Amino acid sequence: MDITLMSALLVAVLFACLLSGLWVGFSLIAVALVAMELSRPGLAGMVFATKVWGSLNIWDLTALPMFIWMGEILFRSRLSADMFRGLSPFTRRLPGGLLHVNILGCALFAAVSGSSAATTATVGRMSLPELRKRGYDERMAIGTLAGAGTFGFLIPPSIILIVYGAATEQSIARLFLAGVLPGLMLAAMFSGYVMVWSLLNRDRVPAPEPRPDLRARLSAIAALAPTVALIVAVIGSIYAGLASPTEAAVIGVVGALAISWASGGLTRGTAWAALKGGAMTSCMIAFILAGASFLTVAMGYTGIPRFLAGWIGEQGFSQFALLSVLLVFFIVMGFFLDGISIVVLTTSVILPMILAAGIDPIWFGIFLVLVVEISQITPPVGFNLFVLQAITGRGIFSVARMALPFFLILVAATAILSLFPEIALWLPNTMLNR
Repeated sequence: MDITLMSALLVAVLFACLLSGLWVGFSLIAVALVAMELSRPGLAGMVFATKVWGSLNIWDLTALPMFIWMGEILFRSRLSADMFRGLSPFTRRLPGGLLHVNILGCALFAAVSGSSAATTATVGRMSLPELRKRGYDERMAIGTLAGAGTFGFLIPPSIILIVYGAATEQSIARLFLAGVLPGLMLAAMFSGYVMVWSLLNRDRVPAPEPRPDLRARLSAIAALAPTVALIVAVIGSIYAGLASPTEAAVIGVVGALAISWASGGLTRGTAWAALKGGAMTSCMIAFILAGASFLTVAMGYTGIPRFLAGWIGEQGFSQFALLSVLLVFFIVMGFFLDGISIVVLTTSVILPMILAAGIDPIWFGIFLVLVVEISQITPPVGFNLFVLQAITGRGIFSVARMALPFFLILVAATAILSLFPEIALWLPNTMLNR
C-alpha cells in the first residue's frame, strides 16, 4: 500500500478510536494492529507480546509510580496551606503582591510532585479563596494559576520527563537537570509579567499587607522548611550522584509520608486514597506506554518514520523551520490529547527527524515538554483548564481567556529556548560531564 494512503488510514483509525471514547492506550494498540496487518500480516501477536513486556520491563520506569504516589500523598496533606502561609510574607512588597504566591507555590509544589494537574489543584484550592478574600483581581489570580500550574511538567521530578526518557532511551538524570534552568526562567517570566501588569493596573491590586514582624517571618520560614527539605532530599540526591531517580523517588515517598503524618493529614482514609490514586494513574500511563511501544515497532514496519525523515531531509528545512512546524503541530495535537499521550504517540515518528536534523534529544525533550505545557491551557482538552473549571465554576473557555497571556509567555519561552539551547544543556553538560 502507498505510504501516503497508509498514513491517512492510520490517522483516521486513531481519531475514530479516540472519538469513540476508547482509552488512549487501547487506541494506540488498535492503530498498531491495523499497521501490522497492512505491512506484515501474521506478525502482530508475537510483536505485541514481545514489545509490551519490553516497554514496561525498564528499571528507570520504577521511579514513575513512586513519584506519582509521592504527589498523591502531598496532595492530601497540608503542604499547600503551609506554602501559602510561608510564601506570603516574602511576596507582599513585590508589585502584584500575593499573586506571586501562585507562581512560587506552583514552582515549589512541582518540585515535589511532578504532575501538572496535581500542582494546579493543590495550590489552587488553597490560594484562590485567599486571594479572592483579599480583593485580588480574580481573572489574574486564575490566569497565574493556570500558567504556573504547568510547572509540574517541566520542573523535576517531572513525570512526563520520565516517560520521554523511557520512550527515547535518554538519561532521566540528564533530563531532570536540563529542566531546572528553563523552569526557573519560565517562573521569572511569569513573575515579571505580573509585576508589569500590576504597575499598569494599580487600581486592580489591593494595598500591600502590613509588614510582618520577626516572629511571623520565622514562622513562615518554618512552614516552608518541610517542602524545601523534601526538594533537597529528592532532587539533591540525584544531582549529587548519591541516588538514582528510582532511589530518590523512594526517598520522596518516605519524606511525603513523614510530612503528611507531621501535619496531621495522614489517616487510614487519606493513605488508602493516595495509594489508590497513584495506582490508577500509574496503570493509565503504563497502558499508554505499552500501546506506544507496540505502535513504534508497527510504524517501523510500515516505513512511515523513514519516509517522513527522508522527506524532511529533502525539503532542506533549517532547525528553526523544523521546530516551528513541530510547535504548531504539537499545539494542534494539544487541542485533542493530554500531554503524556502526545509524547508517547509522537516520539517514534518525530525522533528520527530530530536526530537527522542534528538536534540534541535531551534539549528536544525540554522543548517538547514546554510545548506540552502550552497544550495544558488550550481548549478543548486542556487539563489545567478542566481543573480550574472544577475549582472556580467558570466555563472552560472563560478560564482559557484568563490564561491567554501565559499561553503567549510559554510560546515566547519556547522561542528563547530555541535561540539559546544552552539554557537547557548547560547544567547537564556541566554537572554530568565532569
